[in-house]
Amino acid sequence: MINYFGRKIIYGFLILWGVTTVIFLLFNVLPGDPAKMMMGQRGDISSLEAIKKDMGLDRSLMVQYIKYIDDLSPISIYKSENKSSFFYLDPEKYTSYFTLLKASDYKLIVKPPYLRRSYQSKRNVSLIIAETIPNTFILALTSIVLASVIGIFLGIIAAIKKGSVYDRASLFFASFGMSLPSFFAAIIIGWLFAYVLGEYTNLNLTGNLFTIDDYGEGSYLSLKNLILPTLTLGIRPLSIVLQLTRNSLLDVLSQDYIRTAKAKGLSYRVVVLKHALKNALNPVVTAISGWFASLMAGVVFIEFIFGWKGLGFVIVDALNKYDLPLVLGCVLTISAMFVLINLFVDVLYGILDPRVRVS
Repeated sequence: MINYFGRKIIYGFLILWGVTTVIFLLFNVLPGDPAKMMMGQRGDISSLEAIKKDMGLDRSLMVQYIKYIDDLSPISIYKSENKSSFFYLDPEKYTSYFTLLKASDYKLIVKPPYLRRSYQSKRNVSLIIAETIPNTFILALTSIVLASVIGIFLGIIAAIKKGSVYDRASLFFASFGMSLPSFFAAIIIGWLFAYVLGEYTNLNLTGNLFTIDDYGEGSYLSLKNLILPTLTLGIRPLSIVLQLTRNSLLDVLSQDYIRTAKAKGLSYRVVVLKHALKNALNPVVTAISGWFASLMAGVVFIEFIFGWKGLGFVIVDALNKYDLPLVLGCVLTISAMFVLINLFVDVLYGILDPRVRVS
């Protein structure tokens, strides 16, 4: 088991390293200069060079890449005396670290990852992410809970009433929901429920979880702003969960041990809920976990359309401003959550089905 999780953790670090490399190289291939965007149209050459030096953009691409990977790495080698040294430990970046080994002037330290500062706001990227990730997490969590509860319930009914009108209607809805792009669904749902029917629904097209009152004396919780983005984001996973639950439950109900349970005189409800459903939920749990991680990464268009101030909204704004540290920090955070969620699901999968447990 330890070796299994060790391999998973190594694979997770390789994924994060690959994501960092691709995004870093992509930003340096695309046209655009963040230093010029910060300076504006009226700056001179000397100011431009000063900004590039301050941002570290005056160095070669390889040096920039190595320095960024070094900032992200939890284990690094540093020399704290010489500021011009490649191994200089900047006290503004690392306020706390633990020394593992010390040899001469060099230290092998363990430190928290440093995501650098935003090019535009000059704020620490970690602080920006900490402020916005709760909104994204709440939106993704409510969407996947809605999709899971309704999808499993409708899938069970569709499996029990196989071949009925309800079963065919649920399959049509699942196919329609899976083929509906989220950004298109956001536009249609926002237009219909917030604009056309806004007088009756009293829903806002844009808004955040907390709304500042008209007198600026504070903010209040506005859960109604969560309804439309949650509904939009939950349509596709709901369709997947519905169809998976139906197909998996039908497959389990055809097994020999289910026929044996029926032959013993157990009621159909007990057979379905106690014996068949638990085994049928294995692929559903896998799908739910994967979709939850995907929702964390796929809220970009939803948050932008509905004005929901989460990671997706921040990524779009950072892309428009060519803010590489902020984009990389947000993408790495989402990737890390994806890896952790999949690791958690591997454990949960083994609990649900002892046949897949690692010896």
